[in-house]
Amino acid sequence: MSKFESDVNAVQTNSASVKKYINSPQKQQQLYRRTLWTVIFAQVLGGAGLAAGITVGALIAIDILGTDSFAGLPIALFTLGSAGAAMVIGRLSQRYSRRLGLAVGFITGGIGAIGVILATMTQSILLLFVSLLIYGSGTATNLQARYAGTDLATAKQRGTAVSLAMVATTFGAVAGPNLVDVMGDFAVSIGIPSLAGPFILAAVAYILAGLVPLIFLRPDPLVVSKAVAAARATDNHSMSTEEATADEGTANKRGVYLGATVMVISQIVMVAIMTMTPVHMGEYGFTMQQIGMVIGLHIAGMYLPSPLTGILVDKLGRMTMAVVAGITLCITGLLAAFAPGDSLLFIAIALILLGIGWNFGLISGTALIVDSTVLSTRAKTQGSVDVFIALSGAIGGALSGVIVAAGSFEILSIGGGILSLVLIPAVLWARNFK
Repeated sequence: MSKFESDVNAVQTNSASVKKYINSPQKQQQLYRRTLWTVIFAQVLGGAGLAAGITVGALIAIDILGTDSFAGLPIALFTLGSAGAAMVIGRLSQRYSRRLGLAVGFITGGIGAIGVILATMTQSILLLFVSLLIYGSGTATNLQARYAGTDLATAKQRGTAVSLAMVATTFGAVAGPNLVDVMGDFAVSIGIPSLAGPFILAAVAYILAGLVPLIFLRPDPLVVSKAVAAARATDNHSMSTEEATADEGTANKRGVYLGATVMVISQIVMVAIMTMTPVHMGEYGFTMQQIGMVIGLHIAGMYLPSPLTGILVDKLGRMTMAVVAGITLCITGLLAAFAPGDSLLFIAIALILLGIGWNFGLISGTALIVDSTVLSTRAKTQGSVDVFIALSGAIGGALSGVIVAAGSFEILSIGGGILSLVLIPAVLWARNFK
């Protein structure tokens, strides 16, 4: 830790607004609950911003490029952009506060959405690609926000804290795809191409999402948790078993590796299949409204089960749920591959299960990461892990179009299902060295 960073932390943790929480577990829990509500509000808005790129990103690329061979490139680009943003947000959060990291991330995503609108209007592929990279900051922040709820959570609350932050995303993320036609009509009414309509919603939603933590996340939960830990160390209080084992050593590193692996594999499989589903449905003549409905159901599957998943992760264990994630994603891949391509019902079921499998993987993996890190490096490590998650999503998005162009949607889905089974030996490896 640099001297500058140490000075910043010292000023923050010694402020009057923070000191009153140090020796009061009751006040800490009150702040924990207030933090969750703030994160939930921001995530509702952030979810709406997230949905635009998923729903029409590939279609905009096809419109400008005139080919579907690179249909996966938009999701790959904004996911790649989210990789760099995840690292920056993690370091801003570690050095300054969660509120600054989240505010900068969301607002930057909103600026990227405005750039996509301009690119669609001018048919500029270069501006589209650059704007999608910037837009990815919103995606990264949507993921990083889930950690804010865990800063003051006890070990038994962490899975639930993550789940509550994530389920809030459902409301905006499900509404977004189902507003494709409405936003498209609005865009046309003001002289903007209809495909850019969802990005108008994204720009407004992301900027508002950034203002929520900036205004309401006071005092900052990460700053308070650091102050509490510092006070305990000063008073010569012994660390808990969890903190002690998370400090250094093989168990801690393996926990981080496993958590990262679970989330990376879940992200690759989910992004790859999800990216090409709108294109696959378009080939069978489904309307934009039907495509939007399926993507909305998929996003509901990604976030809506979160409260139940959080309880299962806390009760059954992180590793058990990681295995369940792998099995669910495998079943999803096989269903997407062998279901009739003209069946809206089967496609919807497959995409819902795809979201649920991802949900299992993300929440169990996140809990593993939080369990295996200490406050002095936690936000930075979380940001670094999210970089790999974003990069894996970029790879999944980029390769999905190529695989479908060279083979078929069925081959892509089967490959994703097989890849998800890697989670089972990964969990066994970690358990053997626990």
